[in-house]
Amino acid sequence: MWTAIILASVVAGGTAAYAAWSIHAIAQGAPMWPFIVGIPFAYLAVPLLLTLFWFAVAWWFRAERPEAVRLTLPARLAMFGGEYVALARSIPRMIFYRALMPDPPPAPAELPILLLHGVGCNAGVWSGFRRRLEQRGLGPVYALSYGPPLASIEHFAGQAAARISDIEVATGASQVVLVGHSMGGLVARAYLRQYGGAKVRRLITIGTPHHGSMHAWLMAGVSLAQMRPANAWLAVLNGHTDSVPVASIWSWHDSMVSPSTSSRIERGENVALTGVAHNALLDDPEVFEKTVAQIGIAATSESPA
Repeated sequence: MWTAIILASVVAGGTAAYAAWSIHAIAQGAPMWPFIVGIPFAYLAVPLLLTLFWFAVAWWFRAERPEAVRLTLPARLAMFGGEYVALARSIPRMIFYRALMPDPPPAPAELPILLLHGVGCNAGVWSGFRRRLEQRGLGPVYALSYGPPLASIEHFAGQAAARISDIEVATGASQVVLVGHSMGGLVARAYLRQYGGAKVRRLITIGTPHHGSMHAWLMAGVSLAQMRPANAWLAVLNGHTDSVPVASIWSWHDSMVSPSTSSRIERGENVALTGVAHNALLDDPEVFEKTVAQIGIAATSESPA
């Protein structure tokens, strides 16, 4: 809820400011048409600046990449464009997340899926991903919007525990598959450390900074502090053996996990991709197929918990 309110307020405030500036300029004799044409560009300028900034930080703190994963200039431009589009359309998705991400109707199910989002987001970022999962006949697919946005990851893990219990009641299932993007993967691992893995069949993380990200130094908040490299909280988390199988899907060119190799996990399966930035991971066809494959493994296996 908090993320949607904040984003809606920012968009409304920006729209009001743009309208006031336009009205003033037109009253002074400026033509109206440039301001009308400029409406979408004014909105799109914000995600463009953010994308440029995230990429600049990621480049500065980049990992040493093998020659085989280095990109050509056209591939880099395509990657930047994909990230820009993903970030631009995530804003309305998060504002209208309640309409886009309703719970499935209660019904018996074998293996529900719970999607966990990253820092500063809500369940809306998963809307396209969930739709594709449902089109494959997977699920039922649930999501969680935790908050307040900058609370501790342990706090979010408690909310995940309550959500899993609700799913258990709604479906009769004894276990779920957890899929976490970015910080969502850390929320899932914190859940496993606090509550154990009896209710989880498999964890799939996508672009999760298992060893922190230098980007976390750019923002304040408890959860951000927990995602800074070499901090005590991450040391404790990584010293704990996850009680269920974990697969980390990550990109050598992640634009918000810096260095990108921070997404590697020691005790689990690492699935490395190239040419996909951070927010675009949730729209990428290869990421989706790798996730579906991991869900398939979960469906045909038993949890060791």
